[in-house]
Amino acid sequence: MGRSALTAAVLAMVAGGCGESPVGPDPTDPVAADVVIAPETLTLTRWGETAVLVATVLDDAGAELPDAQVAWSSSNPSVVSIGDDGIAMSRDIGTASITASSGDAEGSVIATMAYAAITGAVVPCTGGSAAGFPCSGIDLVSFLPLGDLGAPNGVKLNDMWGWTDGATSRQYVLVGRTDGLTFVDVTDALNPQPLGHLPAAAAPATWRDVKVHANHAYVVADGSPGHGVQIFDLTRLRDVEEFTTFDEDGRYAGVSSVHNIAINEESGFAYAVGSGGGGTTCGGGLHMIDLSSPLAPTFAGCFTDTTTGNSLTGYTHDVQCVMYDGPDADYAGREICIGSNETAISIADVTDKGSPVAVSTGTYPDSRYVHQGWLTEDHAWFIQNDELDELGGVVTNTRMLVWDVSDLDDPVLVEEHFGPTGAVDHNMYIRGNLLFHSNYHFGIRVIDIADPGAPVELGFFDTHPPDDAPGFDGSWSNYPWLANGVVAVTSAREGLFLLRVP
Repeated sequence: MGRSALTAAVLAMVAGGCGESPVGPDPTDPVAADVVIAPETLTLTRWGETAVLVATVLDDAGAELPDAQVAWSSSNPSVVSIGDDGIAMSRDIGTASITASSGDAEGSVIATMAYAAITGAVVPCTGGSAAGFPCSGIDLVSFLPLGDLGAPNGVKLNDMWGWTDGATSRQYVLVGRTDGLTFVDVTDALNPQPLGHLPAAAAPATWRDVKVHANHAYVVADGSPGHGVQIFDLTRLRDVEEFTTFDEDGRYAGVSSVHNIAINEESGFAYAVGSGGGGTTCGGGLHMIDLSSPLAPTFAGCFTDTTTGNSLTGYTHDVQCVMYDGPDADYAGREICIGSNETAISIADVTDKGSPVAVSTGTYPDSRYVHQGWLTEDHAWFIQNDELDELGGVVTNTRMLVWDVSDLDDPVLVEEHFGPTGAVDHNMYIRGNLLFHSNYHFGIRVIDIADPGAPVELGFFDTHPPDDAPGFDGSWSNYPWLANGVVAVTSAREGLFLLRVP
């Protein structure tokens, strides 16, 4: 006991008699009976947004106790945190209960973090931020959160593609959701307009993919047996006046559950890959589809390279197919596909759908999941991502692999380029000398590949600010070929971003 406390105890004993207890608090002192917080509810619409909460402590008569001490707490500080000063800050999408307590009394309010649409004017990336989203060198043109896309709670976004109407020049993005596909008119990129939704043909799916040919969208879903390939006539979007729930225009049932679909618009063939759950699965490799009759596709053949894939069935996770116009004269004018096949890249000549030919494969010793990639516009380089190397601890930062495919018979890995964080990488696409790389928790990176063997980071836009750690929320995919120059980006729990690279 300290000297002052001991002196106080002795004096109390002297005053009250040695056999009596020390004098306690005055029973007439006011006691906290309730805590009232203002405002009564709190909604934050930007990551990192702050708001001041004020707690008023009342006694049992309803009188304010201005000198009462208050302690603050949050039921979910990873969503909304609260400081000792009553300042709340949004940290992630969701809901938290904020409590102020004083003695045995307490009061609570519900705090919600839910993004609001950002439209009408470009938000420049200044000071490393645009409307609360961390960024560098990329501006925010507009943003539509999930609710503005008509998505109910629990739905996430996944893949996407784009379409320009040749008759009207209007531009659209086709936004994949776990429960279907949403169509957004982005002709006025400052004010994108959701037009409607095509519900899933079977069970909701984490993986949905869509590509476009001859004014028709072709939609597949993985983990959704019986889905097949949905077909939608995109010209129906011309006359939409209010948000509409659409029905499909056709269905190709030669496959069932499909992970991805690629379309070579020059040849008019589609390639369903990662098939399962029935139909002609082609071992999960290339299920080739003739789209010459857009609403009545027909099966054209299979291609599998059984030296690849985790199960050595030739499973293809994603693929790009082109009419080859690159430096290898042996394949000039041939239809070439480069598949990302879990364990290797797989190059095939599929010009003759009845007799496709395996050309070559490319492997590297520390691969974890060869996921997806894209050819440079001169067809001389293939740039690829490995989805699981960050999670598997093979690398500490996001790794991008650059292949020299100037000799298609002998692809050579020439460069491993590492990003600024450890986020898991996902879909990448190339426009000119720029590579647009969706990186889940880190959002999207833009990389200069004027010299593909020596990529240079140009900037980023972080669509998922809470963290950049390896994981599967955040930016799933992007579409960089819109005529208005904006880059469309999906982010699973956040929504649709339209971005500008100045």
